Amino acid sequence: MARAALLVSSILLSCLVATSYGATFSSLMRTLVVTASPAAGQVVKSGEDKITVSWSYNNTFARGTDSTYKTIKVKLCYAPISQVDRAWRKTVDDLSKDKTCQFNIVTKPYNPSNNNTFTWTVERDTPTATYFVRAYAYNSAEEEVGFGQTTDSHKTTNLFEVHAISGRHTSLDIASICFSAFSVVSLFGFFFIEKRKAKASQQK
Repeated sequence: MARAALLVSSILLSCLVATSYGATFSSLMRTLVVTASPAAGQVVKSGEDKITVSWSYNNTFARGTDSTYKTIKVKLCYAPISQVDRAWRKTVDDLSKDKTCQFNIVTKPYNPSNNNTFTWTVERDTPTATYFVRAYAYNSAEEEVGFGQTTDSHKTTNLFEVHAISGRHTSLDIASICFSAFSVVSLFGFFFIEKRKAKASQQK
């Protein structure tokens, strides 16, 4: 009986350890300096415009703080204004559940220099929303160990907008309008002709 209870306790403890481990955003230090080309409030178009991002190690931190950094992943992230009433974009401190940054811009080996730059064409399927850019540093176990972003801690500054393309062209819109107008005119013409025919048959 005691052995069974010990076994159950061990299993529960193992499950607790497995589920409780995971990087949290609040535990990360802002050790990266990140900039992006869009100015605050600027509108960029998905599928057309480009964003240039740059990142480097923040030298105000002690040397060796970045000793475990192996990879940098730069991501496009939703600003709070575009997360309201959208659970699928929700910010969660547990990074394994966080939905803030869903669009990967680039993944590169870590380099602490100031020469890390990448130009990204905004992907066509990027939805219309307000965004900022964030970079995560990962260790060899693919765990987040540091970050940097283009906005402040409240995510209210240096935000920019992406406008999704509609997938329609002006020429198609004009053709659609003309066709609709022609259909309406044709319909009225049909009724007019039928009415005249009916009136003529009654006069005979």
